[in-house]
Amino acid sequence: MLRYLLGRIIATIPVVVLISLLVFLLIHAAPGDPADLLLSDEASAADIADARRRWGLDQPIYVQYLRFLANIASADLGTSFKYSDPVIGLIGERLPATIELAIASLLIAILIGIPLGVWAGAKPNSWADNLGSVLGFFGISMPSFWLGIMLILIVSGYFNWLPSSGRSTYGVGQGSDFYVIQSLLTGNLKTAWDGIKYIIMPAIALGTGMMGLVMRVTRSSVLEIISEDYVRTARAKGLDERTVLWRHVLRNALVPVITVVGLELGTLLSGSIIVETVFAWPGSGSLLIAAIQSRDYPLITGTVLTYTIAFVVINFAIDMLYALIDPRIRFG
Repeated sequence: MLRYLLGRIIATIPVVVLISLLVFLLIHAAPGDPADLLLSDEASAADIADARRRWGLDQPIYVQYLRFLANIASADLGTSFKYSDPVIGLIGERLPATIELAIASLLIAILIGIPLGVWAGAKPNSWADNLGSVLGFFGISMPSFWLGIMLILIVSGYFNWLPSSGRSTYGVGQGSDFYVIQSLLTGNLKTAWDGIKYIIMPAIALGTGMMGLVMRVTRSSVLEIISEDYVRTARAKGLDERTVLWRHVLRNALVPVITVVGLELGTLLSGSIIVETVFAWPGSGSLLIAAIQSRDYPLITGTVLTYTIAFVVINFAIDMLYALIDPRIRFG
């Protein structure tokens, strides 16, 4: 196991470096000068040249990239051009909101997608299968930004059931860090409910697509497993259908489902950019949008690198879950 983990870690280092190089080259190739965008209109040519010198933009691009790699090696992502604060601190302030939104979306996708997929797979070509297929296709094909806008118009605008934007009500909570999770752990139900009201619609908009995908993969996996010999043996022993389905079939059908969930969890973190913009959610996605608009090179590369590392960590966790779900899987 240790040998396998070390091999995976070593193999991911070139991937992270390559992604950082691609992001670095692409953002520098994009039109627009950070000094022109961030300085006032009254700034003189000398002021712009001084800003470029302070930010290191007057150096050749390979020198800038090598300095960026050296900063990463010392756990320093640089200083934001726009906010004049350390990039790692800015990401640390916004990342909990994105993680909390991703967790809420993941719960919606799993709690709805897996039971719906098992139900549809256990009764192929029935009304339950047809209903699950329709909901699954709806989730996969529905753009998250369009669904978010419709939720705002109908749920918030027409019925006025839930707030349309933000993360917390002014005066109830600060909405920082893990707002809902911390409120639940401390027993502050009023603050927790306030955070839940704000997170429901963004989580639905972000998790519906994943729900449809999880449902489809679960259904296909259950259809394949349910005809295996050990399932027929369990039924021959007299076990009721519910026990056979949820204890024997589902556990063996979870390996491809976990793979999809792991990949989609990383997608939730990076894909929340659009949803955070629609709902004015103060996460790392909206921070990345602001960084791109102002050509804040250190903040852009730092945020993208954070998403890349998140993908790597999630893949490691999924690999470890394989052996727990299916004892036949072992790493040499």
